[in-house]
Order: sequence, then structure tokens, then C-alpha cells
Amino acid sequence: MPAPSFPAAASPSPGSVPAPTSGPTGPSPSPSPTAAELLDFVRRTAADAGLIASLPLDPEGRTWIRLDGPGGSEAWLIGWPPGTGTGWHDHADSIGAFLTASGTLKEHSLAARLPTDGWKTLELTEGIDRSRELTPGQGRAFGRHHVHEVLNESADEHAVSVHAYYPPLPQIRRYSRTDAVLRLEQTESPEDWQ
Repeated sequence: MPAPSFPAAASPSPGSVPAPTSGPTGPSPSPSPTAAELLDFVRRTAADAGLIASLPLDPEGRTWIRLDGPGGSEAWLIGWPPGTGTGWHDHADSIGAFLTASGTLKEHSLAARLPTDGWKTLELTEGIDRSRELTPGQGRAFGRHHVHEVLNESADEHAVSVHAYYPPLPQIRRYSRTDAVLRLEQTESPEDWQ
């Protein structure tokens, strides 16, 4: 069974990040957040030392807390034990952002837009691989169909990160990778990881 996108080591629970404010006649409709606004949200959330410290850390499995993201977005505070990672995946039609709050994460991504449907195996061209190390306070925003994997390569230090997606994740596509060949392995829906 493939590892869930969000850890199964702890049950999700409501976070302490406030939801958007209400107007005098009820909740104000809020426009869809942009990737830059999601990045700003994860940056501000990662700076909340009390929230980061509230995340229970497990020595073997990822843990998480569900947060209220801006404008109806889905957000997560995630703990990464040493040596854990997501595997290659994308977030389908959602835009997103994530930022390291503590420890160090490594992101491997593809600098190419892949076809969204109708394929099972692709041979990747040279020069599209990107890697970046994300230390505390560093993160990134990304658009739809962004294919990446996120890893905590440390042998002895947990990492903690904040993630936000809009619209809330309709699905996650998981891939395997052997050299230049990327293969679609599975499509998951929210009930598979929540």
C-alpha cells in the first residue's frame, strides 16, 4: 500500500489558525486565494512557535494537524521523522504552497508541465529535474499539476512544515520513477488519506 500523502500516524484535528473573518450579515465571500497568498499564509503560520511546538512528533511515521487555510483552502502542519518522504506525486487541479518551519526538507520536482490525462508512462527529457533544500523559513508556491517529491533526508532530526492547497485537494496522483521514466501508479481521493 503506498504511503499516504498525509501521515497516518496521528489523527487530524482542527488547528488553531483562525478562519477568515465574518462580515456584519454573515460570512464574507472570499475570493479564491492565489499561490502567493497561500505562500504568505504558510510563512505566517510557520512563524507561530506555539503552533509548531503543538504538533506531536512520532519517531517512525509522519504526523499532522489540519488547519483552517485562507479563502476555503486546505492546510496542514506536518511532522517528518528522519528518512521519510512523500514519493513522487502531484495535487491535480490544486495550486499550493509549503514552507519548512523546522529542520530541513528536500524537494525534487519536474520543471515541465505534464499532460494531465490519458497517459500511464512518460519518458522525461534531460534538464527538467530540479532539487532544492528548504531550511526553516524557506518554501515555495506551485501551480496546478506540479509533480514533486518531498523528503526529510536527515538521519537524526525531525522536520516540520506547513502546506496549503486550493481548491481543497480533489485528488492526488502518485508516480513511480526509474531514471527518465515516470509512471502513473495510482490516483487517490480524499477518503484515501483523511
